[in-house]
Amino acid sequence: MFTVDCQTHVFPRAYAELLVQAGGWVRAVRNNGTYTVRYGDIQSFRLDPEVYDVKHKLRDMDKAAVDFGVISVNMPGPEVFAEDRMVQAAQLCNDSVAELCARHPDRLVGLAVLPWQDASAACEEMKRATGELGLRGIVLYSHIGGKPVDSSEFASIYALAEELHTPLVLHPTVPTWGAVLKEYSMIPMMGLMVDTSIAMLRLILSGLLDSYPTLEIVHPHCGGVLPYLMPRVVEQTEVKRRGREHINRSPAEYYSRVYMDLVSPSTLAMKYAYDHSGPDKLLFGSDHPWVSYEAILSCVNGLRIPKADRAKILGENARELFRIR
Repeated sequence: MFTVDCQTHVFPRAYAELLVQAGGWVRAVRNNGTYTVRYGDIQSFRLDPEVYDVKHKLRDMDKAAVDFGVISVNMPGPEVFAEDRMVQAAQLCNDSVAELCARHPDRLVGLAVLPWQDASAACEEMKRATGELGLRGIVLYSHIGGKPVDSSEFASIYALAEELHTPLVLHPTVPTWGAVLKEYSMIPMMGLMVDTSIAMLRLILSGLLDSYPTLEIVHPHCGGVLPYLMPRVVEQTEVKRRGREHINRSPAEYYSRVYMDLVSPSTLAMKYAYDHSGPDKLLFGSDHPWVSYEAILSCVNGLRIPKADRAKILGENARELFRIR
C-alpha cells in the first residue's frame, strides 16, 4: 500500500540564520549550533536543524515504510519578516525545498511559502515556485502576520492558486491571542489547533469558498476543533441565521470540500474525522520530526475501515491532490 506523508517538515539552516537577523517580534537566537525561536515573550521553540536533516527523514521513512513525503518549512513563515526581507525569506525556503526534492525525486515533493503581505510579489513567487521549481502546493499559516486569512488584500493570491490548481495547506502558527495560553505550554497543546480552526471557519464564513469554488484546501490535525464544533456552527447559521452575510449554503457543505490530514496521535480523533468527512478527503500526515511516523501510523492502523478506504487515506488521495506520479 503506497503511503504518502502530507505533513512533514524541513528547516534550512540558512533560514534559521535569517531569523537571527530578523530582530522583530519573531526572532531566533543562536546557541551552539541550535536555535531558540521566540515569539515575543509568549512562546519559544528549540530548533535543531540537524533533526530536520533530510537524511534522518528518509531513514525514518524507510523504517516506517513511508514511501513518499510532501515536505514544507515549519513555522514561522516569511510573513514574520519586514517587507524588505519577506521575498528573500520565501525564495530561500522555496529554493531549499526544491533542491531537496530534486535530489530525491522518487521520495519527495514540496510545498512553497509566500510573502503574503505583498500580494503582487506573492503571486510572482507562486508562479516561480510551482512552475520553475515544481513545488506542488502553498502553505497558508493560520494568520498572516496578525492579519486574518480572509483579508481582501489576499484575494489575488487565492485567485491565482485556484487558476493554477495549487492546493493551499493550512498550518498553525502562534496565535495573535496566544498570551492567554502562554502558561503550562497550552499554545502547542491547544492554541495552534484552535487557531487553524478559526482560520478555516473565516475562509468559509467570509464567502471565500464561494468566490473560488474549485480552490483546494487542506485543514491539518484532524481539522483541529472544527469538525467537533461544526454542528454548533450550522445551528447558529441555519437556525439563528447568524454569520450568513457572505454565504449561500450551510457551512458544513463548504467544509465537505476541504481535505483534512490525520496528524493527531489518537485513533478516536481519526475515527471522528473519518465519520465526519469520509475516506475521500482524508490524508495521512505525521508532523515529522516533531512526531514519529510510528505514533501516527499505529493510530491509522487501529481504524476499523475497509481496505480500499485505508488505501485512499494512506496515499491515493495525496497522489491525486499533489500530482504524485
